[in-house]
Amino acid sequence: MAFGAASGEAGINIVKKEIPDLVILDMRLPGMNGLETFRAIHKIEPKLPVIIMTAFGSTENAIEATKLGAFDYILKPFDIPDMLTLVKQAIRASLFMRSPVEMDSIPDNASRDAIIGRSTKMQDVYKSIGRVSQTDATALIRGESGTGKELVVRAIYQHSLRADKPFLVINCVAIPETLLESELFGYEKGAFTGAAHRRVGKIEQAHGGTVFLDEIGDMPLNLQAKILRLLQEKSIERLGGSENINADVRIIAATNRDLESAILEGKFREDLYYRLKVVTIWIPPLRERESDIPLLTDYFLSKFSDEKGIKNPGITEEAKVVLSKHSWHGNVRELANTIQKALIFNRGAPLSSDDIAKAISEKVHESASNSGNGDQALRQWLMKELTSRRDENLFDSCMDNIASKLIGEALSICEGNRSKAAKLLGLSRPTLHSKIEKYNLKFETLVKEDNS
Repeated sequence: MAFGAASGEAGINIVKKEIPDLVILDMRLPGMNGLETFRAIHKIEPKLPVIIMTAFGSTENAIEATKLGAFDYILKPFDIPDMLTLVKQAIRASLFMRSPVEMDSIPDNASRDAIIGRSTKMQDVYKSIGRVSQTDATALIRGESGTGKELVVRAIYQHSLRADKPFLVINCVAIPETLLESELFGYEKGAFTGAAHRRVGKIEQAHGGTVFLDEIGDMPLNLQAKILRLLQEKSIERLGGSENINADVRIIAATNRDLESAILEGKFREDLYYRLKVVTIWIPPLRERESDIPLLTDYFLSKFSDEKGIKNPGITEEAKVVLSKHSWHGNVRELANTIQKALIFNRGAPLSSDDIAKAISEKVHESASNSGNGDQALRQWLMKELTSRRDENLFDSCMDNIASKLIGEALSICEGNRSKAAKLLGLSRPTLHSKIEKYNLKFETLVKEDNS
């Protein structure tokens, strides 16, 4: 729900009654000015993101407000796409700061954002979060894509000594390299073409709080040097400036990259690596905590059912077996997407092994299609297997994985008709039957078998 206010006083009253996700504030207001209004709102709810709109005449006031904790400011007249991008960033920051992340919860009673798992490796993660939260130490969160690094970072922040201070997220991949430096450190007027005024960077803006550098393994080398200086000296310089600016921020970084290899290749600074890994938390891949898959499945079933406003249909034991045997290269994120996809086509009955197998099969097909090149997607998967696993039977494991998906696709195309699927694959029907049993593919026959 959106609210409008014609004055600073009216806006403050709205915030007192019902704290919104975001405030967009003009500097020029009748009665209280924008800066006074911001101070009052910030006192009511320090974590509430406030975007300030300003004309050139009041830019310095907007900069002052940003230093005091405003999320950002934008000059009028502004481009609608720029404003929408800023609004999305602010709402995401609001979610990070104000939505609690639960740990080791009971799936049915967990909040919208929770870290689920009771395996030994996840218990180690919880202990690490508890220990690092009560310090100001720099932390490095490592793990494959989809393991839940962002949730771990949020949990650290929310239990930290700086939990009442700003928390800002910088994705080192999502922001173009040419803009990343100014986004982090800000710039002075005239620093480059188009720099018509001073701008405060995210690090200066988060003074006293926490900055999350996501995908830091992809940060350009020249900016790595500036982050190193920040960690060593607790100060920064704006782009085009010479003034040392005090920056009391805690840095938490995350990456799925092999930083040790990147150091050897000259793509990541070794001195920054050691500065970042004062505390390192490794998030285990899903294949290393198979016992957590049923818990995660129950959690996602409950979560997505609530979001869709439907009764939780539950899941059969056979479907749980299919889930436990899948490799989950996308980890928890892939599992969540699979459960959500299966629920979309569910008709009220407990999710069956067929429902899960089809959801997995469709995801594999979409992944290949979205890549624009099926061969490239396959090569990427094989490269990941070869570099991340040390199984003695790696060849057989990969071939079984490919064969199970191929047979699953054929059965799906043939609507479960095994005779047609066998012909499509060039296999005898007994051979296909044995492989279906081997890979536990529980496709029911949807059309009459022709026995030919």
